[in-house]
Amino acid sequence: MANITRFDPVGEMVSLRSAMDRLFEDSFVSPVSWRTIAGGEGINPPVDVHETADELVVTASLPGMRAEDVDMTITGQTLTLRGELKADEEIHRDQYLYRERRFGSFSRTIQLPVRVQGDEAKATFTDGILRLAIPKAAEAKPRQIRITANGTAQHDEPAAS
Repeated sequence: MANITRFDPVGEMVSLRSAMDRLFEDSFVSPVSWRTIAGGEGINPPVDVHETADELVVTASLPGMRAEDVDMTITGQTLTLRGELKADEEIHRDQYLYRERRFGSFSRTIQLPVRVQGDEAKATFTDGILRLAIPKAAEAKPRQIRITANGTAQHDEPAAS
């Protein structure tokens, strides 16, 4: 005797959507702080970018690195972060029982959402955390516009921070 199962297209869509959600979570929202980048070459450090009224702030986690091992460049609205995390050379490969830390060079390029003044950027490196503050270009800052009732024109002013 054959069992007849009713086709439920909505149930199939929900199942497919949760499978895709799990796939993206496992791929991009990894609990590991450094992920192997495409092709298995190098590492990809996690980066946060947030903005204030006057600047963009980029924070990168670079545990085990020194400031002199990191190189940053800003070209237009593109920020590039490069460096290399070197392996312990006094430990031979056959001596490891577990080896989970990633070593190698990395290059991370971020397209900044607003125009910035790259020549005035300031970077600090403390306890493996790189913090870069980049002032926004004048045209990217919010401006306060005065409204007049009599139709007399008034000039724009920078918004109060």
